[in-house]
Amino acid sequence: MAVDVRWATTEDAAALATILCEMAAHYRQAPLDHDRALAVARQWLTDESPAYPHFALAFAGGEVAGLASVAIAHPGIDLERLMFLKDLFVREGARNQGAGRTLVAFLAGHCLSHGIGRIDLTTEDWNDGARRFYTQLGAERHGQKIFLRLSGEALKTAAKS
Repeated sequence: MAVDVRWATTEDAAALATILCEMAAHYRQAPLDHDRALAVARQWLTDESPAYPHFALAFAGGEVAGLASVAIAHPGIDLERLMFLKDLFVREGARNQGAGRTLVAFLAGHCLSHGIGRIDLTTEDWNDGARRFYTQLGAERHGQKIFLRLSGEALKTAAKS
């Protein structure tokens, strides 16, 4: 199957909303209302700077097949930018047909052409398929970092400190 990947634009809001709804179910979250997801997708794609990509979408056979949600972080102690891959998701009907690899290749190519030295990512401990996929790509477990989260009450407490 031929897979095309591009950075999402405002014209891709419906495709982004569709895949966000499927992604929520896959990650065992409450179902998303498609109309609400569409409104949020439009807002995200409109409010963000066009020079700063956040969503790469894979298309196969004219249908959205996958999503990569990324952020670019600027220099830290090593003075090298990094891409943080927040989410990589391929729709069930498009899995094992190259969409995930094409998305990662697109992101890696972007990194190489823009002086970004690495892609950092996380995956759920229960997601054996994702861990196998990243291992096959050559990703190594990086033991120096622990993934933490501030949300809910902890986020409110941190805002007051």
